[in-house]
Amino acid sequence: MDALRWDSLDIILVTGDSYIDHPNIGVSVIGHVLMDAGFKVGIIAQPDTGSDRDIARLGRPSLFWGVTGGSIDSMVANYTTAGRRRKSDDYTPGGINNARPDRAVIAYANLIRRFFKDTCPIVLGGVEASLRRIAHFDFWTETVRRSILFDAKADILVYGMGERAVIELAECLSVKQDYRAIKGICYIAGEKPVTCIELPAYEVVSKDNQAFIEMFLSFYQNSEYPSAGALCQRHADRYLVHNPPQPPVTGRDLDRVYEMDYERDQHPFYEQKGMVKALETIRFSLTTHRGCFGGCSFCSIAPHQGRMVSSRSAQSVIKEAEHLARHPLFKGIIADVGGPTANMYGMQCEKAGVKGMCRGSACLFPDVCENMNVDHGPQIALLKRLRHLPGVKRVFVASGIRHDLIMADTEHGESYLKELVMHHISGQMKIAPEHTRDHVLQCMGKPGAGTLVAFKDLFYQLNRAAGKRQFLTYYLIAAHPGCTLDDMKQLKTFASKELRTNPEQVQIFTPLPSTISGVMYYTQTDPFTGRALFVEKDRAKRQQQKDIIVAKKRIGKSRVRR
Repeated sequence: MDALRWDSLDIILVTGDSYIDHPNIGVSVIGHVLMDAGFKVGIIAQPDTGSDRDIARLGRPSLFWGVTGGSIDSMVANYTTAGRRRKSDDYTPGGINNARPDRAVIAYANLIRRFFKDTCPIVLGGVEASLRRIAHFDFWTETVRRSILFDAKADILVYGMGERAVIELAECLSVKQDYRAIKGICYIAGEKPVTCIELPAYEVVSKDNQAFIEMFLSFYQNSEYPSAGALCQRHADRYLVHNPPQPPVTGRDLDRVYEMDYERDQHPFYEQKGMVKALETIRFSLTTHRGCFGGCSFCSIAPHQGRMVSSRSAQSVIKEAEHLARHPLFKGIIADVGGPTANMYGMQCEKAGVKGMCRGSACLFPDVCENMNVDHGPQIALLKRLRHLPGVKRVFVASGIRHDLIMADTEHGESYLKELVMHHISGQMKIAPEHTRDHVLQCMGKPGAGTLVAFKDLFYQLNRAAGKRQFLTYYLIAAHPGCTLDDMKQLKTFASKELRTNPEQVQIFTPLPSTISGVMYYTQTDPFTGRALFVEKDRAKRQQQKDIIVAKKRIGKSRVRR
């Protein structure tokens, strides 16, 4: 502030992560776009919640406080699915999990209220707030909780990728205009708006599973631009008002977000406490797009980023890579080129741009929709350009890959996989089939086992042709709704006989707020069909499902079929 000759700030952002100035870190992006719009912004990372020594050190902002739990939901960051406290945190200096409070968004909002009476508005954002913007099931307390706006006693919630909404909000507050019409925000009102879709009240959904499902379906069907309507939900004698979403940031606006002058480093103030492990992974990575139309039931990307994919221009990605190559710490390795799903770059539904994403069907389940423009050609061209840049030795694709998309691309799918095998993976390629039993895959919204086997055979065929010894690593989920102990035994047998592997990357399902699988877990019902589901809720038996699949079992002399 002294260097910039600022004696006060317009906006102070508070985050549950250490302050990493990087385009993969949401609070950093928001800070940069606000400064680019002319506002004076400061960031306070992981403040002490027992005193004012951190929260008060930048003074009082004139427009608003922005509060986020960080890059990861604080309860997911702090606890395993078995309820044990995690010892490490990749976003905390030194790596010890000792700086991020439980329910960080609520803790930080309360901290601000404690030491700044009658302060300017408190605005919530980030994935933790976004997934909890309506009444939601909370796995850690096994209860339905209110919208986080009420529990945090905050004023406004910006959901999704909030650049546009937060700039509009700052502009409204700076001239004291009414902000309540801004898209992409939620706020609390004393009366129900004249035009809105009213969700069942919190007091009803907290006790009635069918009402909870009804609430979720209305929320799910009104989450995508441009077809979504305004929502409201009564909480006691007040209303949560949920405005329709902002249009995705696209084109030159999206390029601009990632071309800003990020330091790609941890702020020196926090670096004194130790390095953050996350920086090792993301420092020299490139984000090519946002959003994911995969439709996985258990994933939080869709309710936060949305299903519509927005891709950067190839020239923008190249420009950022050239900037990376000039970084003093760059050793020639681009660690990742991708997004939520790496091989969705440049892909979009032919109808989505006009009508929005379909409400009644999934893009990739049970099969790839005929309206989806499945074409790996743009990413192949981009990867070729990147690896031939001066100063670049290797370019890796470490983000998740949808193997069913590769198999569905009859023109460029095999060429794309060959490109990865030859140049862009290092020893192993990670894919996430999650399961192989049809009824479990149906609950997950994942493709069938036949596609997985066909992909596996093609992968090893291409490796043999290239003279390479590279392997597939399979990510799997235990105890997902619909999955029994016998299903895990069947999965173990399939992995041994068909995949020729002893799986190691297995996680026990965690029901995240506002996800389809979270609704399945809580209600023991498929919300779209009304079909009753088996759901394992006993923690010991959930662990047993995982133990079955990770148990060592000899599968012959070779780990993989050649």
